[in-house]
Amino acid sequence: MNTSRTQELVDRLGALQSSTPEIEGTAIVSPDGLSIAAVLVPPIEEDRVAAMSAAMLSLGERIAEELGRGKMEQVYIKGSKGYALLTAAGPNAVLTVMARKEARLGLLLLELRHVVADLQALL
Repeated sequence: MNTSRTQELVDRLGALQSSTPEIEGTAIVSPDGLSIAAVLVPPIEEDRVAAMSAAMLSLGERIAEELGRGKMEQVYIKGSKGYALLTAAGPNAVLTVMARKEARLGLLLLELRHVVADLQALL
């Protein structure tokens, strides 16, 4: 992916985080665990997010298929400190978002739907 396109993706992720203060980090990851673009704050590590996202994506796809749920669209984990959400962003990318526990999940998912449409046009 060329530098200008990567910068456009980073800019879009930054805009998402600016407009939604409950979001602590975002990344676009390939299915094989390579980071395409990310906006993360320490101590969150880009390589770790990419690897974990690929693992969650693979497992989510297998579960959806094995249980007859169709094509996997989203996976989310709710922990005591917040959420990790994965949303398919086309056949070769997944959007991973880390959000605080105070985030309103419905509004966050709605915003992610709009962002994914933007990202698909850039990917």
